[in-house]
Amino acid sequence: MIRLILVGILLLLSLSFFLDNQEQEITFRYLFGLRSTTTQVYKPILSAFVVGILVATILLFPAWVQGRIELRRKTKALQEAEADLERLRRRMDKTLGQAGPRETEKSSDE
Repeated sequence: MIRLILVGILLLLSLSFFLDNQEQEITFRYLFGLRSTTTQVYKPILSAFVVGILVATILLFPAWVQGRIELRRKTKALQEAEADLERLRRRMDKTLGQAGPRETEKSSDE
């Protein structure tokens, strides 16, 4: 929840920066000044922000997928263990039920 609030604050600050600097222009000089382009200042900043998000997503995606696979594997193993435990409990109840009251009285007398 805190992460979501921090991301929201960051996005709002970025949006306010972009809106405040719409009229300011900068000049890009490519290849040692052989070519130049003029654009608003928010465009390269916005594009760098988007590229950073894309790179972070690409780098974090394999770890996220691996975590989901591991979670699914462990959840399945836990469900199988719970099913085995339930089967053993039923078997134990049947075994104690067949022994009858004599067996249970002998164990309580000792």
